Amino acid sequence: MNAQNRALCVDLDGTLLRSDILYESLLALLARNPLYLFLLPFWLLGGKAAVKRQLASRVQLPAETLPYDERVLDILRTTTQRPRVLCTASDQLLVQPIADHLGLFEEVIASDGQTNLSGHNKGKALAARFGERGFDYMGNGRVDLEVWAHAGGAIVVNNGERLARDAAGQTEVLGHLPAQNGGLLTWIKALRIYQWLKNLLVLVPLLTAHRFLEPAAVIDAGIAFLAFGLCASGVYLLNDLLDLTPDRMHPRKRKRPFAAGTLPLLHGLLMAPLLTVFGFALAWLCSPAFAGVLLCYYVMTLGYSLKLKRIVMIDVVLLAALYTVRIIGGTVAIGSELSFWLLAFSMFVFLSLAMLKRYTELAAALASGKEMAIGRGYAVADLPLVQSLGAAAGYIGVLVFALYINSPESLELYSNPKVLWLLCPMLLYWISRMWIVSHRGEMEDDPIVFAAMDRVSQVVIALCVVIVLAAI
Repeated sequence: MNAQNRALCVDLDGTLLRSDILYESLLALLARNPLYLFLLPFWLLGGKAAVKRQLASRVQLPAETLPYDERVLDILRTTTQRPRVLCTASDQLLVQPIADHLGLFEEVIASDGQTNLSGHNKGKALAARFGERGFDYMGNGRVDLEVWAHAGGAIVVNNGERLARDAAGQTEVLGHLPAQNGGLLTWIKALRIYQWLKNLLVLVPLLTAHRFLEPAAVIDAGIAFLAFGLCASGVYLLNDLLDLTPDRMHPRKRKRPFAAGTLPLLHGLLMAPLLTVFGFALAWLCSPAFAGVLLCYYVMTLGYSLKLKRIVMIDVVLLAALYTVRIIGGTVAIGSELSFWLLAFSMFVFLSLAMLKRYTELAAALASGKEMAIGRGYAVADLPLVQSLGAAAGYIGVLVFALYINSPESLELYSNPKVLWLLCPMLLYWISRMWIVSHRGEMEDDPIVFAAMDRVSQVVIALCVVIVLAAI
């Protein structure tokens, strides 16, 4: 049969989409209610097609936000002289809206809850529909070799030369679109290594407890820093996997590797628990008590990612607590006593920064004409209230520190505690400036990372360290 008369059949997962609908639907369901995880084993008893139907009947994936491979779309747009068929093992309930949105297919063939249309089943179905060698097939995996055995031609997408050679053993290879998945730099972005800057908070007790010259304490604090970093990266991966749809609706977050389809979802599902296990192994190496603090941090972060970040005010209080837990972890790691004053100061200052983060998100939503922040429980109308509460929390934090200066604990710990008064105007200036910068729309959505990269903030932090050292 002449190639111009053959149907062009296109796979969905990994081919038309730089993602996988099975994992997309599973993650969307777990993001809505994690307890569905316990139903999965029972659904599996009915087979893979039944699992896909169970998922498809419970979730909706906005077709307009999914990460399509533009190279495949270009081929479909320029192929109008022959039938174009979307043929996939994903469930019909999720596939049809995608085909309707694109408007590029004359026919859709998909799993129906009874038959999993993959590999051998797909090859048989297409041969029965179009005849042996009566269609060209565009696919991306080794399972598609069983389809190419019946096809008149093959187009290999998002895979390497080896698969292209194996496909040539089944049929004529008409084209090869190599994989465009991200490498090491993409993984570094997904792990959000830059967010490890927040974990520098575990080093604060070294300074406040005056133990920064003790090698053993410095090593324990370093292990604690790495443990928090690995655990945090594991949670960041999980958070990105569960927030695929909200992230794709966000002007900046849609570029995150999993949302953009530059990293496979399965790889993220494997890497997230692996990083967490390594983090807890390091924590246990430091001390069982520190491992307990890290466990509290992980549970709090998981709760935040799954549900609590969408509940007004609970989210910012929890964010502030997560920052404070890092300081608690650093204190426990080096075996020092927890300071009431440090915890009180931290809670108020970090509450201010958490409110600042929400304020920045709301300001961005206002600028884009939205009434609600994406994935949050706040409305744009809440902007003035969020600003007032956040600024007040920051100033209360400075007040707590001022009261600490003349406390018995301060008089015992510092030889010249009056020097610490110089910190008050420094902190007042820094907190006020952070809010002004955000009000002008000049801040990213994470104030801690902004502060670490901001030259003025770096100078303020350095001066604060010098003041503390001068007071010792």
